Amino acid sequence: MMPEWSTSCPDWAARLRAGESIIPPPIFPEQAKQALGIFKQLKIVDAPGSPTFGESCAEWVFDLVRSIFGAYDADSGRRLITEWFILIPKKNSKSTIAAGIMMTAVILNWRQSAEFSVLAPTVEVANNAFAPARDMVQKDEDLEVLMHVQTHIKTITHRESGAALKVLAADQNTVGGKKSVGTLVDELHLFGKMASAENMFREALGGLASRPEGFVIWLTTQSDEPPAGVFKQKLDYARDVRDGKIIDPGFVPVIFEHPPEMVANGDCLKLENMAMVNPNMGFSVDQAFLEREFKKAELAGGDSFRGFMAKHANVEIGLNLRSDRWAGADFWEAQAKAPGLTLDQLLDRSEVVDVGIDGGGLDDLLGLAVVGRDKDTREWLTWTHAWAHPSVLERRKQEAARFHDFAKEGNLTLVQNIGEDVEDVAGICALIEARGLLDKIGCDPAGLGGIVDALAEAGIPEEKLIGVSQGWKLTGAIKTAERKLAEGVMVHGGQPLMAWCVGNAKVEPRGNAVIITKQAAGSAKIDPLMALFNAVTLMSLNPASEKSFWETA
Repeated sequence: MMPEWSTSCPDWAARLRAGESIIPPPIFPEQAKQALGIFKQLKIVDAPGSPTFGESCAEWVFDLVRSIFGAYDADSGRRLITEWFILIPKKNSKSTIAAGIMMTAVILNWRQSAEFSVLAPTVEVANNAFAPARDMVQKDEDLEVLMHVQTHIKTITHRESGAALKVLAADQNTVGGKKSVGTLVDELHLFGKMASAENMFREALGGLASRPEGFVIWLTTQSDEPPAGVFKQKLDYARDVRDGKIIDPGFVPVIFEHPPEMVANGDCLKLENMAMVNPNMGFSVDQAFLEREFKKAELAGGDSFRGFMAKHANVEIGLNLRSDRWAGADFWEAQAKAPGLTLDQLLDRSEVVDVGIDGGGLDDLLGLAVVGRDKDTREWLTWTHAWAHPSVLERRKQEAARFHDFAKEGNLTLVQNIGEDVEDVAGICALIEARGLLDKIGCDPAGLGGIVDALAEAGIPEEKLIGVSQGWKLTGAIKTAERKLAEGVMVHGGQPLMAWCVGNAKVEPRGNAVIITKQAAGSAKIDPLMALFNAVTLMSLNPASEKSFWETA
């Protein structure tokens, strides 16, 4: 009879608070026991005295080993769980544990000439993963007889079975055609910045289709930037499996992070709560070191503190709140009071609407911002969208994965032909005009060209298109937006695209004025935010509704 098991852990928050395991027990305890016996004998050479894993590891490590190897059904030769996602802070022996798990897999393997791989995003990370495995072999007489180490190609080969563990700095060329039985992906968050990572992993993991005993382990710390690409995709999926929103008995999420309520109230940023997400505290994680580094990062503030908490407490970064940030960024996330707000919902709630437009070059996003004044609460409701030509993905390869994320979320449209973006913008403006809500459309006078023609074709009266002066003359709109956010009367739907743009914005003081420009932001995109400032400029004039009282009541 097929055993039953679950990989969800809906009570994970309570378990972490209590110091209990969040890793499911093995399906086949005997298989788990055999593997754990081997794993515990392997040596951690870079630790004082070169202790074995059995002598120097926290219990959660043994739970993980049991889960991975205890999912193998020896009768059928099939592994019933094939994926593990492990999110754990720095200094929790991540790379060393990974090396031990992969060496255990090679030792237990029965398939002749089997391939095992550790995929790393860079050569340096690859070295971090290979060195512990190499040392385990070279410092153990029995293993040195059994295994052949080739340091120059980062390969360890089992002399009897011919099975090989290879540590690779991954790219399309190195992983193509791989038929690995077991693959461990190290520092997945760095792969999130690679636009081609998803296709690369599809190549690297294709061997699982013909190797039923195969497995893949996704191992990572939290990113020091908002999660993107394949990392965000896997993280979101793992959280949904953990919480029981997705039922996937072949996927195990092991996520050491603070509960949502602790993130919301800021308790995740307190020193006393770091032990909750550092399961190796007192083992590889030195508490005195952590306390000292915490205080140093706290004094430095800003980027230093957020980077420290991302790496040592798995605190996910939502906005890039640098020291020269726009003041409104501090209040942006708190004003996502209308989650998932759509354009139709905004129009239904509004008595009058202003539109802002910005960008649109081949190297730019075209940003659209719609600001509506709520007919009941007088709140300023905001909705944004962006368009990009595929050339942006080529010119801004470091952000390509992020743009694809925004497109999947419905916040960005990737157009194929020049002009489609402007046509879409004109169509949205025509929709707002047809509903009798449109006050004015504001955009940078330097970028009016094709927009004027598209709006005219869509039937927008010429007098409704306004050129909004940029540079220091936009100071009023910038400060108005700040105040409206701080007062809690500017509300948005929490669009990830807009959070990213807000985080990218840099402020330059100019006398009594402040400016936010694309030049100040550098290569980071802020077009939808600039479009918002254009719309705020118009809404600040307190436009009257075109509808009568009886129509809006």
